[in-house]
Amino acid sequence: MNAPDFSTPVAKRIAASFARQGMMKHLDATLVRVERGEVEIALPYGEKVTQQQGGFHGGAMGALADIAGGYAGLTVAPEGMEVVTVEYKINFLSGHQEGELRAVGKVVKGGKRIIVTTAEVFHLDAQGQKSMCAVMQQTLVPVPQTY
Repeated sequence: MNAPDFSTPVAKRIAASFARQGMMKHLDATLVRVERGEVEIALPYGEKVTQQQGGFHGGAMGALADIAGGYAGLTVAPEGMEVVTVEYKINFLSGHQEGELRAVGKVVKGGKRIIVTTAEVFHLDAQGQKSMCAVMQQTLVPVPQTY
């Protein structure tokens, strides 16, 4: 598999911000793809992301969807701004063990005051079979960057 290309200005901006995400580092998540209005993040299976029965924890799925949607929103926010989540609603569709999760965040509507995104969370098993396990809708607010 080829390394992701984060050479465009928007991809560099997202990659730099993602590198500051303590939670994503802790969970071993990786940035997979960045395009204007769309971001994909991977989360490998491991004990940091499981619940008591050994499946991916809903909190880990929610965090992954929130971050993917948030970074999709950041791709359309003006330079010098960040985004914060005001709310999100997530539906969990199925549980999974092993493999990895992939969240694809997409901008539905980018505005000056609010940005609305969606994220689909998929499970990839060892054979590469893909199945949707969660879907989220999110509202973001642009805020001044403070770092």
